Amino acid sequence: MNTGKAVVGTERVETLMKRELDRFADRNPRSKSIHDRAGEALLSGVPMNWMTRWPGQYPVFFDEAVGNSLTDVDGHRLVDFCLGDTGAMTGHSPEPTVAAASARLARGITTMLPSEDALPLGKEMTRRFGLGHWQFALSATDANRFTIRLCREITGRTKILVFNHCYHGSVDETVATLVDGEPRSRTGNVGPPVPIGETTRVVEFNDLEALERELAHGDVACVLAEPALTNIGIVLPEPGFHDELRRLTEEAGTLLVIDETHTFCCGPGGYTRVHGLRPDMLTIGKPIAGGIPTGAYGMSDEVARRILERTIWEVADVGGVGGTLAGNALSLAAARATLSQVLTDEAFERMISMGERFEAGVQRVIDEHELAWTVTRLGCRVEYMLGETRPVTGEEAAAAFDAGLDSLLHLYMLNRGILMTPFHMMALMCPETGEADVDAHTEVLAEAATELLA
Repeated sequence: MNTGKAVVGTERVETLMKRELDRFADRNPRSKSIHDRAGEALLSGVPMNWMTRWPGQYPVFFDEAVGNSLTDVDGHRLVDFCLGDTGAMTGHSPEPTVAAASARLARGITTMLPSEDALPLGKEMTRRFGLGHWQFALSATDANRFTIRLCREITGRTKILVFNHCYHGSVDETVATLVDGEPRSRTGNVGPPVPIGETTRVVEFNDLEALERELAHGDVACVLAEPALTNIGIVLPEPGFHDELRRLTEEAGTLLVIDETHTFCCGPGGYTRVHGLRPDMLTIGKPIAGGIPTGAYGMSDEVARRILERTIWEVADVGGVGGTLAGNALSLAAARATLSQVLTDEAFERMISMGERFEAGVQRVIDEHELAWTVTRLGCRVEYMLGETRPVTGEEAAAAFDAGLDSLLHLYMLNRGILMTPFHMMALMCPETGEADVDAHTEVLAEAATELLA
């Protein structure tokens, strides 16, 4: 149905993309030189393959990142709304975290012994998220992987359940999708060890009927859920969804695990605290230590009791949970400083207010140009999506994706000093994000909209 909203033509996107690629090459000769040489030792010229996903003929190499901006090797200052895709939600190199980490570096990092930071950090995690027992890892992927193993162990069940187009790091069981109603490995899943249907049930987010049906099989150890989808575009839960998710899992004897790694953007205790969720376990990773690798998983009293009953202490070091560097003193010191002095309640108030300003600016551009787009905010995280209807499932979000227009918008922003998360049009606010930074994005988006519809 024609609603009169403006739709951007493919030919116009291709024309502007050619111009922006030329502009990118002119702006970034040193990055090109470094990238050309990097291929001598690095696969694809980058230290991690997903770095090839940035717009442009090669990635921009950065020199310095401080607060909410970074400077690339060609001397350009970029206002950073990517923030390490949440890893730098604190802003880059926050002073309290740097000070705590520096002090810890000089006094020992890895000893296989606990440090004094562990207890205060654990208590702060309980204050924020409500669960009383915590363990620490090196990433959210590790936290999710260990949690899944523990859930299978104490329930005696073999499968987990995730939502279509979820993101839980590189955990084998979660790189899944739905094809004709059946679980399948997601496109690009590298070397899955077994067919995904052997380990995982998959349903659409917000589809409670499908959730109830799949839990009824009685073989699901845990539901691993983001409170809102974030990696396919922000997909919010419909009213009552989380109440029913909790009810259905309890009735099925299935544990509920909430992954707050991205939805920590909602506030000091993430979506869980803001909306009063009652998970059995909770996982979180990159944002809590100011950019230093870490992960954490917490559990209720009942889950902790069941885990301890099943633990064989003589082989606790080789049971598939943990690692030599897990819970290391550097990560704990950084996380303690970050949570107590950087990502404070007051900081979140400011970050969320900047998110509201960002959302309003994008909505104004959409309205003024009558674009067939939507904008959605989740705390201090904001996403604009290239479709007229706000999606309610992962599949709807994926179907609305326009790869050509998305790439152009990222490159257009980058060429004008605005860095967005590379995989979709997502922006994150940190404590240093200011009104001028948000307004600069709005101005560039308005310029892009004018050119796209010319």
